[in-house]
Amino acid sequence: MADWGPGGRSEGGGRPGGGSARGPVVGGSPGGPGRDGGPAVGPARGGSAGGPAGRAGDGVLGGLVGKVTGGSKGTGGKGDLVTDITASLVVFLVALPLCIGVAVASGVPAELGIISGVIGGLVVGAVKGSTLQVSGPAAGLAALVADTVADVGVAMLGVIVLFSGILQIVLGLVKLGRMFQATSVAVVQGMLAGIGVPLMFSQAYPMADAKAPGTALENMAGIPGLLAGILTNSQAMIATLLGIVTIVLSFVWKKVPGPAGKIPAALVAVGIGMLVAALPGVNVKTLQVGNLLASVSLPGAEQFGALTDGAIITAILTFTVIASAESLFTAAAVDRMHSGPRTRYNTELVAQGVGNTVAGVLGALPITAVVARSSANVQAGAKTRLSRTLHGLWLLAFALLLPQVLALIPISVLAGVLVHSGWKLFAPAEFPKMWRQDRGEFAVMTLTTLVIVATALLEGVLFGVAAGIVLAALRMSQTVIRQHMEEDTAKVVMAGNATFLRLPKVIEALEAAAASGKPRIRLDLTGVTHLDHACRNQVEEFTAQQRGLGLRVELLMPGEAKQAEPAGSRTAASAASAASAVSAGEAPATAPLPRRPVAAMGEEPAEAGEPSPWPTADAEWFYLDTRPLPEEQSRSSLLG
Repeated sequence: MADWGPGGRSEGGGRPGGGSARGPVVGGSPGGPGRDGGPAVGPARGGSAGGPAGRAGDGVLGGLVGKVTGGSKGTGGKGDLVTDITASLVVFLVALPLCIGVAVASGVPAELGIISGVIGGLVVGAVKGSTLQVSGPAAGLAALVADTVADVGVAMLGVIVLFSGILQIVLGLVKLGRMFQATSVAVVQGMLAGIGVPLMFSQAYPMADAKAPGTALENMAGIPGLLAGILTNSQAMIATLLGIVTIVLSFVWKKVPGPAGKIPAALVAVGIGMLVAALPGVNVKTLQVGNLLASVSLPGAEQFGALTDGAIITAILTFTVIASAESLFTAAAVDRMHSGPRTRYNTELVAQGVGNTVAGVLGALPITAVVARSSANVQAGAKTRLSRTLHGLWLLAFALLLPQVLALIPISVLAGVLVHSGWKLFAPAEFPKMWRQDRGEFAVMTLTTLVIVATALLEGVLFGVAAGIVLAALRMSQTVIRQHMEEDTAKVVMAGNATFLRLPKVIEALEAAAASGKPRIRLDLTGVTHLDHACRNQVEEFTAQQRGLGLRVELLMPGEAKQAEPAGSRTAASAASAASAVSAGEAPATAPLPRRPVAAMGEEPAEAGEPSPWPTADAEWFYLDTRPLPEEQSRSSLLG
């Protein structure tokens, strides 16, 4: 997630706002229509050429297909239905270990992670905000949730998520969805890195069947002791090896040729871990799974009464900002992965809010859009929202029908999955890349990461935003000040943007002019494009002070030179320059147009006998029709 912002022109599917797709298509609907769909031109094999999706199935599944895909005209058909079902299974296989792993890393029962995954599919997935983006519990919020649960308990988590969802709905309804795009890329990447680093260190402990000490700095400091404990405990060594195998598979499995390479690496690692855990003599910790429905905990009056606590209010705001930002930044990244309909940011923010509201009512984990599941959905060839909606259905069915299978999964494998997720969030290659591109932004990115690791997520993000604003202000406040002395005049000429950030430099130049001993001072600020109140006030005070001392101070403020120039002289100069250009054989393309002179107050009008080059009140006006003639008419007029 290194770059943010919606993708540009859609490739092979017309413009994002709608259009037609041309060309042959195999196994699905032709092309990828834009937001409003459009006709498809060209042969299609193995699927319909744009029939309504609602006809692709019958019964309950057909109704679900019709409701979920009904908003994308021109897409659907049996080919797309098969592709979307296949993609939903792929997303399910990717999401299952992630939901469980995020729940374990967050310090809550694994069932709550599955419930959030189900909500992300069935609730958020059915809304039209984004077509291919998949939502669920995210690793990026695991550390924040774990700290919140440690401070206020699991029971209060539901209230925090509930009101975060309500705030997201409000932000979406007032059209503030795109507000999150007005954030420095350096701050976003620093935030992701600041989430990834603590996540990796915190999951290093469960990867060895141990308990993490606490904060990110404490977890980092405890690594040497963790390694010593692993070397002296054979079962901890087995668990650690399973975690290491999971991390290695996560990096290299996608390079495996053939159909096997399309299987999610996390699922392969889970399968290997279950086999090793079943061997005689192996006693690694496995997942403890209870009843899915019994894990639902509705907030009560006691939890709602705690809303007066400032810590709870801060947690709600933090969850809202971070979850919204992560979801919309992910939407921008996912939009660049495909050429289908673009994300509707405000609608998607409302959808995320609805999902978090439902999750809060059920006491589950917060929901955001997740890059891993979304990219798997795109790569699996999904065309409509059906794929992301069905993946929630598969999660629900698996948790209800096969809960005993989850109890065989080693915790160290899930920790390894999250260590890999933390590494991807950290994205160390982005730091040297940012250094080469912009060292100022590199500083913002690095500081954001360090502050998040040292303090907390919200403090680090606020610090990064402040640092980005200061950097932008410094770069915008480029003031050039030139000083020189003439016979009896000290001249100070300024240009650029003069803001309070450059006030020390301005004061230094003014004091040098006053100390020169010249009886006359000329301050020329006509080249200043922006003069803020602080600099203007300083200049005006200096002028008044020096005049009070008997010096002659000439002050030219921005815009005064153009206003002081006589209109007649400006017109005459323009006409003279145009005439000289014509006489030299050049077209006066860049010469300013002459302006009609306006008589000043008390000035006599031009003599009646003098011909005026300007139209008078009784002039006749003719309008030239610049529309092209029809082809036949223009041809006949040219021939005849």
